[in-house]
Amino acid sequence: MEIIVYLIPVALGLGALGLAAFLWSVNSDQYEDLDGAAHRILDDEDKPL
Repeated sequence: MEIIVYLIPVALGLGALGLAAFLWSVNSDQYEDLDGAAHRILDDEDKPL
């Protein structure tokens, strides 16, 4: 039962780390253009010679 004293702060720290990563990704516009990458791979901007 003494391990709970260590596991609870580790779990809260990992949760806070995940929340911080999520907030960073939202603030850096990672979710603004969800379809853009899928369409860019289909577009062939190089003209044939």
